[in-house]
Amino acid sequence: MKITFYGQNSLAIEVSGKHIIVDPFISGNPLAKDKVDISVLKADYILLTHAHQDHILDVETIAKRTDATIVSNYEIAMHYQDKGFKVHPMNHGGNWKFDFGNVKYVNAVHTSSFPDGSYGGQPGGFVIEGEHKNIYIAGDTALTMDMKLIPMSTKLDLAILPIGDNFTMGIDDAILASDFVECDKVLGVHYDTFGYIEIDHEEAKKKFYDAEKDLMLLEIGASIEL
Repeated sequence: MKITFYGQNSLAIEVSGKHIIVDPFISGNPLAKDKVDISVLKADYILLTHAHQDHILDVETIAKRTDATIVSNYEIAMHYQDKGFKVHPMNHGGNWKFDFGNVKYVNAVHTSSFPDGSYGGQPGGFVIEGEHKNIYIAGDTALTMDMKLIPMSTKLDLAILPIGDNFTMGIDDAILASDFVECDKVLGVHYDTFGYIEIDHEEAKKKFYDAEKDLMLLEIGASIEL
């Protein structure tokens, strides 16, 4: 399983020969737009945690070109189905076995509305099991006790957690979240894109190190393999 960071909460995941894009906000991200060319990104699936613009901006552009299936909560899926896109709707607690592995849609504590203010369903995260590796994509969320449910059914190899604070968990709560999900290997997301969520990288890494955990802060376009 290969995971590439495209800034904010945008990720590419290669697993079992399939290409997944998560929360594509690239062309409008000043940190990413000159480093990532969305016209060449491969996508069989696009996973969306919620409807905010900094998570869906490039969905239609990528989906039109690739014919990718959009996977999200029921309301977001129906929004895109009404526009003619292929979708797979999910809701909290539900599992589905895709051709790359199993996906479970799990709780997140946040808000969710489209840029025009229309309802975007309830936000969520994804637990993905594929190629004998398991990852948790938290999406935008506060620290929540529901995270403790995840390791009761899935042993994680990586937790992808927001760390920018203000709109989501910050560093300290992300450390607690890694305890809750019982995964000490964390990929940080949702930071630095704009002023409200700028972080001190060295301080963040030190706090995780002091907690005997590994925080990875990837450069935009950089990848890790599990």
